[in-house]
Amino acid sequence: MANENKIPQHITRREAIKAAAAAAVLPLLSTSPVRAKENAATNHSPTIGIATLGFGEYSNEQLARELAETGIHTVQLFLNQTDSRYWQYNGRSDVSDLTASRCQAIAEAYRSAGITIHSIGVYTNLIHPDETERNANLAYFEAMMKIGGHMGVRKFITEAGEYHSETEVPPVPYHFQKEVWDQMVKTAKKLAEMAQAHDATVLFEPFYRGFFASAKRTRLFLEEVDSHNIRALLDPANLIEINDVEEMFAQLGPWIQCLHAKDRKLHVDQGVGAGQGDLDYKAFVAAAAQYAPAAPFILEYVGPHDYQQALILLQDTIEGKI
Repeated sequence: MANENKIPQHITRREAIKAAAAAAVLPLLSTSPVRAKENAATNHSPTIGIATLGFGEYSNEQLARELAETGIHTVQLFLNQTDSRYWQYNGRSDVSDLTASRCQAIAEAYRSAGITIHSIGVYTNLIHPDETERNANLAYFEAMMKIGGHMGVRKFITEAGEYHSETEVPPVPYHFQKEVWDQMVKTAKKLAEMAQAHDATVLFEPFYRGFFASAKRTRLFLEEVDSHNIRALLDPANLIEINDVEEMFAQLGPWIQCLHAKDRKLHVDQGVGAGQGDLDYKAFVAAAAQYAPAAPFILEYVGPHDYQQALILLQDTIEGKI
């Protein structure tokens, strides 16, 4: 999710991915209408969904209709559509006018089109050094849980958040300081209590330039928080600078409840759409089948102009065609 504002529009690496998918990969019920019909009897096929963030020019109803026509039946909801413009990365929005009836109407726009809302993106700042600010962001997170409750959605996605001092550069980066680790564990435990009260699960997403800088560090954190309501979303593109794909899944496998399917060039901060970077999608799909077969793949960093290209690449990789 980090650096979420740029949405790529061209696939440049499709032909670079060769050979059949690893034998560990189960056949996929792909999400194109034709393939979905051909594979309807497949019971163990992983789910492919899409993040709504890159579709800011659509209303929820318009987006649901287009995705359903394409054969996509799962979304990760970011409140970034024309009739629900509340998205705020690393902060919070005023969601006080998102009444129960409005929430239900948004959810119905998708469900009436046969689309399941898997989770809601929150991505507020939980690592801020100011206690008042952290508490306000926790309150915002709980408000999002209530919104999810009105929609019938129980999973919420976030990172730890970003903080950079405007006055000094510490010898140890802020997010690697021991005091910040201890503070973040306490914050996550508060979040776990909220999640339990709302029958919800919070999925933390690691990113190599933040608090969850590696798969191992994320696992150690989850073990210390020790809550069934706190789990992980793995986006391999966020960690390829630090971890091999197999290592990511080996560290986080039991914790993973969702997968982001985007890409990233090595030594480049900005994420891109599937197929545009250096992520080995064949290894990604094989490891997912082995370690987290129930986790859906959510296409991210795509929008109206390129999501079908990314979708086909992911489908073909899982089906062993590239």
